[in-house]
Amino acid sequence: MRLAIFLIFSCTALAIANGAEPARGIADRELADYFRAETAALAERSLTDVATLEDWTSRRDEYRRQLAEMLGLDPLPRRTDLKPTSTGKHETAWFTVENLHFQSRPGLYVTANLYLPKGLDKPAPAVLYVCGHALVKKDGVSFGNKTHYQHHGGWFARNGYVCLTIDTLQLGEIEGLHHGTYREGMWWWNSRGYTPAGVEAWNCVRALDYLQSRPEVDGQRLGVTGRSGGGAYSWWIAALDERIKAAAPTAGITDLENHVVDGCVEGHCDCMFMVNTYRWDYPQVAALVAPRPLLIVNTDSDPIFPLNGVERLHAKVRHLYQLHDADNKLGLQISTGGHKDTQELQVAVFRWFNRHLKNDETSLIADTGITYFTPEELRVFRDGLPNDQINTRIQESFVAAAEPPLPRNQEDWTALRDSWQKALREKCFRGWPDSPGPLNLKEIAAAEQAGKTARVYEFDSQAGVRLRLYVCQSAGTKDIKKISFSIGTDSPTGQATQAHLRSVLGDRADELGSSAGDVELAKSEIEPGTAMMLCFPRGVGPRAWAGNEKKQVQIRRRFMLLGQTLAGMQAWDVRRGVQAARELVGSTKAGVDLWAGADLSVPAVYASLFEPSPLSLGLDHPPASHGAGPDVLNVLRFLDLPQAMALAADGGVSVRLLTPTADDWRYPAEAAKNLGWPSERFVIQPAD
Repeated sequence: MRLAIFLIFSCTALAIANGAEPARGIADRELADYFRAETAALAERSLTDVATLEDWTSRRDEYRRQLAEMLGLDPLPRRTDLKPTSTGKHETAWFTVENLHFQSRPGLYVTANLYLPKGLDKPAPAVLYVCGHALVKKDGVSFGNKTHYQHHGGWFARNGYVCLTIDTLQLGEIEGLHHGTYREGMWWWNSRGYTPAGVEAWNCVRALDYLQSRPEVDGQRLGVTGRSGGGAYSWWIAALDERIKAAAPTAGITDLENHVVDGCVEGHCDCMFMVNTYRWDYPQVAALVAPRPLLIVNTDSDPIFPLNGVERLHAKVRHLYQLHDADNKLGLQISTGGHKDTQELQVAVFRWFNRHLKNDETSLIADTGITYFTPEELRVFRDGLPNDQINTRIQESFVAAAEPPLPRNQEDWTALRDSWQKALREKCFRGWPDSPGPLNLKEIAAAEQAGKTARVYEFDSQAGVRLRLYVCQSAGTKDIKKISFSIGTDSPTGQATQAHLRSVLGDRADELGSSAGDVELAKSEIEPGTAMMLCFPRGVGPRAWAGNEKKQVQIRRRFMLLGQTLAGMQAWDVRRGVQAARELVGSTKAGVDLWAGADLSVPAVYASLFEPSPLSLGLDHPPASHGAGPDVLNVLRFLDLPQAMALAADGGVSVRLLTPTADDWRYPAEAAKNLGWPSERFVIQPAD
């Protein structure tokens, strides 16, 4: 299925000529083209450099480490005592089921049902069944999605398998959260490098530890399966942990083209995705299972795991299995229907496990999956939830935030600075273009009025992203010594620049908007030798995208899937805008005063770290932390905005903050004092 996605991108056109295409239509095309091109680039490089088995085996361990990092699991957490506790038991004629919980970390509870076949005379193969999204709740009490999927556990047990069915974080008996960016506005998850997919993966790792502790289980014959969300978690654990000897994920994976271009991301919560620091396409996750037996299971009409993406993924992974001479260990099972849990799919899974965990090619699947128990019977916590649980707030601690020390001397600072700059390049802004490319500056409008001239230019921020740069200066000025460069109009200087431009361009500057102070601000003088410039990065001002808040959320989530964030790419836009400004005045060393306010202060400060001086920053009411401000991928694992300000000041940039909360900026102020920086290097101006 292909969903038609028409999203507004940042390159809104200034409709100067009569009959010009509506700006919004241009922006629609450009955003769709941008996402398509970025997705295609990641797909093209995914596994295409693996020509030989040696190519793969020499990189596999590093790829597995990268995946663990993108799930918040590098280094792996300490394997603490599981503290397994059985809270009840039920029996049928064929199997016993135990209600139990264990702690994958202290206070991180995993509620589960363990299905044990009767009559075992030796340890049996075991299957970890990971549940999909199913809410089972009565009178405000959650019984866990394990109760909805109980027929799978019973079916496995009737066919001679031990089966551990575990609840997921959000829909378990202790209700955690999967929807941080999807619904709750918790964009700091991206800045922290946190995804609930990592919690689910870790819970699966510890579930295998638990299975191997049971005397009924042959710990060398472990399989994993699950559907939808459980299918995704089956991928994580099979890719990370080679104790899984056979895997059969059902409707749990597709490629970036489906998610980003076709819009399937809009049907998935955050637990389905890693934080894509290393810019993978999903075949690379699947490839980490090779050469162990892997059955990819899907239906032909699933709207959130479309068949075409599944088939593309299978074709790439098949190449890896062929290199291992293990073509017979990769399967693709397709059934008819939509996104449903069907018995037809599960029969194929059973046959797969029989073949690869029991070495049984011939037995028919006679006993089918039925429901044996009420949700109440499978409930683990009957006397209330544990007081020490951290499930409901695990997002606050699963990936540790950095606690940067204050430098005492230059040696301390040099070590911090170098490590932060390396992290920013490799972990936070990896999604920037590999090379800048030409700016392709082009003047598209010009006017003169009341002793001022105004010009409008277009330039390429990156391939397919064409932005506008507005320039106003005193008429007749030829030698520009200083550039006053405003990023948006959330700062007083940005508003003044907007007013000057409107006073010259008139109705042709309607896209810039207006403010009550336009007339008075336009009367102010433009300093001799100064060019006032205004640029809007993608997604804001006249370059804001169409659609309601829900649509904006899904646009931002697409950026993360591509290993970017909106603020991170806006920082690239600011860098390119500064480069365009200097090219216009004919000097790469022209002094630039960068002005920004509110959230646009974030791309401004990061852009300043990567552009040569002379630069200065004037920031009006900037957010004090990525915890409340715009997200930059992984940044909180290393530093926060106060440390970024200190980095900017260390690079020779004078930083001026207009803020009502000076205490939020004690770090750069004290660093400047300890390191003996000139007083003008970092200045805080109180605001009401």
